[in-house]
Order: sequence, then structure tokens, then C-alpha cells
Amino acid sequence: MGYAVPAALGAKIAAPEREVWAIDGDGCFQMTNQELATAAIEGVPIKVAVINNGNLGMVKQLQAIHYDGRYSSIDLATHSRRIPDFVKLADALGCVALRCEREDDVESVIAQARAINDRPVVIDFVVSDDALVWPMIAAGASNDQIMAAKNIRPLFDDEDATEYGPMQAPAATEE
Repeated sequence: MGYAVPAALGAKIAAPEREVWAIDGDGCFQMTNQELATAAIEGVPIKVAVINNGNLGMVKQLQAIHYDGRYSSIDLATHSRRIPDFVKLADALGCVALRCEREDDVESVIAQARAINDRPVVIDFVVSDDALVWPMIAAGASNDQIMAAKNIRPLFDDEDATEYGPMQAPAATEE
């Protein structure tokens, strides 16, 4: 968590001729968004797509799947009161700031961001607060327990597996 923005900054410095995007959740973005000031001051034109579901998404997802929806400390208020308002924050840090709230606008907003190459750009993509993140691995689980979607994971031992492997629902267990 909190790795995307500084990683994008480093990647763009290492390969200045390439277009570099950081794709970050709203909670993760809040961990390192201050690095955008460095990008603006140093003239490093990264693009940042903030997937804003108004929650600590992975925490909410784990609580939904493993704790029967008993939620604790996940609402970031970014939908209800825009705290923080990522557009205002990005602007204050010297970036071009855009917001996309409708699926119909995604392509045009991305095109607008791609046309800007002289400073960092942040897009606040507002998505449903029910949006989940896949694939995922539960805390403490092995990588071979990865889930591609709710109750679905790859079969890694199947010889007929495609590049990603066939998918199956995990076997039911008695509790």
C-alpha cells in the first residue's frame, strides 16, 4: 500500500520517454500523495489514476468476505463529503487535477490526461462504494490461495490449464 505514486515517479525518471501511470486506490493514495509535490517541483509528468470508492477498499473487501460484512473503520468520507477532495489536493500539490464520475466519460478524461506532458496529472475516478478489488489473497494465506473473484480461484495443478489456469470455486468446508 502506498507504493504506486513513488514507484511511478522513479519509473518516469528512469524512462523519461515513456508514459507512466500509477493506479492507486483512494486509501493507498493518501499514504504517499505528498510525493506529487516532488513530481511537480521536478517537472516529472506522471499520471495518477485514483480509484475512489470512498472506502479502504481492500479492508472493506476482507471484512465483507471473511467477517460477514461486519465493517470497522473503512469509510473515508470521500463520497459523502469529499474529504479529502482529491481534485483540490492534486491542484494544491501542483498537478493538473481531473475528476471522472461517469463511465461514459472515462475515455475522454483519460485522453485529456494523456495530452498533458509538462506536469503531473491526477484523475479522481469516482466508482461505486461496492467496487471490489480482484485478484486478492487473504491475509496470512499462501499465493496459491489467490481468489480471482468471490469464491473463485485458479486451479494451478491442472495440466490442461491455460496461461492463467482454469477457475473453480473452492471446495466447501464444514465448520
